[in-house]
Amino acid sequence: MPTIPLRLLVLALITAGAAALRLVDLGAVRLDPFYDAAVRSMGLSWHNFFFGAYEPGGSVSIDKPPIDLWLQVGSVKLLGWGSASLKLPEALAGTVSVPLLYAAIKRPFGALAGLVAALALAVLPIEVITARSDTMDAVMMMLLVVALLMVVLASDTGRTIWLLAGAAALGLAFNVKLLESLVALPGLFVLAYLGLSRTRRESDASSMRLRTLSQLAAAAAVYVIVALSWLGATLLVPAHERPYAIGSTNGSAWNAAFIFNGTERLTGKTAEVGQPTAVAAHSARASRRSTGQSEPITPPSPTRLLARSGQLPARWLGWEALVALLLGTAVAISAARGRLASLQRATAIGVFLWLLTGIALFSAMARLHPRYVESFTPAVAGMFGIGVAWVAGAPSRTRLLAVPLTALLAIPLVASVEAIGARTSDAGLVGALNAEEQRSISLYLRSHQQGARYELAAGAATNIASLIVQDGRPVVMLTTYNGLPLTSVAQLRLLVSQGAVRYALLSSTCGPRAPRTDAGCAPVARWVRAHGTDVSRQAGLRVNGVLWRLPGAVA
Repeated sequence: MPTIPLRLLVLALITAGAAALRLVDLGAVRLDPFYDAAVRSMGLSWHNFFFGAYEPGGSVSIDKPPIDLWLQVGSVKLLGWGSASLKLPEALAGTVSVPLLYAAIKRPFGALAGLVAALALAVLPIEVITARSDTMDAVMMMLLVVALLMVVLASDTGRTIWLLAGAAALGLAFNVKLLESLVALPGLFVLAYLGLSRTRRESDASSMRLRTLSQLAAAAAVYVIVALSWLGATLLVPAHERPYAIGSTNGSAWNAAFIFNGTERLTGKTAEVGQPTAVAAHSARASRRSTGQSEPITPPSPTRLLARSGQLPARWLGWEALVALLLGTAVAISAARGRLASLQRATAIGVFLWLLTGIALFSAMARLHPRYVESFTPAVAGMFGIGVAWVAGAPSRTRLLAVPLTALLAIPLVASVEAIGARTSDAGLVGALNAEEQRSISLYLRSHQQGARYELAAGAATNIASLIVQDGRPVVMLTTYNGLPLTSVAQLRLLVSQGAVRYALLSSTCGPRAPRTDAGCAPVARWVRAHGTDVSRQAGLRVNGVLWRLPGAVA
């Protein structure tokens, strides 16, 4: 009977540990109402499924391609609707990434580097937290690791097929989390260029360079085709059948992808949306306190990732990233001096550039959510593993440092266990209503619908996600981000006259100091308050001005 190599047994143990960290008590972690509403709506029709519809009527869609949500729809269809099934694709993606990173780092640097890199990713707290949440960043991260592995294989063998596979994986990552995935692009490009150049044996340097550039050009074409495949496919559908992309200024998914989720994320121009309604504000504050999110993320600065507290404390990422940066600097200097083999040099420089890109971007980015850093966690773990292996191969005195460096991973492991115990989630609170009052609203509306097609008209599209999750009924969306109108007064009046909608839920008032971009100040919201009847108290709510009976509806 053949014996199993020790390195594979160790890898199996590391992967099992990673699975435990990501799967234990998974159903207890708080959900993200915004994306869960889309999963609920997408499971109702193929139209909704393709476009990533946010509400069951398919009038609006989420602000990103729905590739990751397709996995979640499949999970809940197979296993039933539940907290664990909604998060399962992310948890599995985070787990699978561990052996994939091992394979990518082992090939140029050996088993020790691969195992330490796998362990570093397995215990990295922010990765554990993200993989236990129903946001899509863990799936994107897995695809980036796949791209890294494919590019390493291309660099080692010179075969174009591996490079094209890596480009396709990177394109899929774009379809999951858009421009966030581009953090890996500079490093992977440099890795590919240096790696492919080393495989050439032509005596003519210009011929060697031309062939390498032709391979990179082919990979770029594959990347663009795959990355823009879903966005391009939406244009094949008549405009009147496409949902309005939340976050865009013109309804286009392209606008939402490159403006709202692109330039405005960097500058912080777009205000945070989905501010809780009056009935949700208290529960939102309580939830933030219980999950360690009561403090805002540290403002942009060179030491932002080393903050002691807040939504992204150093123990979740910063300390491991700092050690990886120090080790990576030493390895990069060694590579520049020609002390590494050519494949090692290409991989080390590429991964180090990926690490630097992530640190620089997320230290300076105006609006940062913790889950965004998933786009460079493989570089953190990969550089950590490469650095430890480099130290282990150094002269005897320095070699002893490899053990305590690896032992440092006990710190993120403890932080990950603490995060699991606290049921920490990276999900947002967009669209989260107070559970008790949500039940009151739902019961009231069900008994007063009078056959209306729509459950209600929502003052702000992103403030009723949890109600959509619960009831799964079409909703008239009155405004989108920054109070941009989706439904005019004339359109709402027509729907009311037809008996299609009988109630409206307004997320905010319009006081004298309210900004013009507030949804409560939109003309249609003003019309509801002027002509509707406030039934908030009758519905069992603790505040007035939230739920309104529209003209013509019977009490």
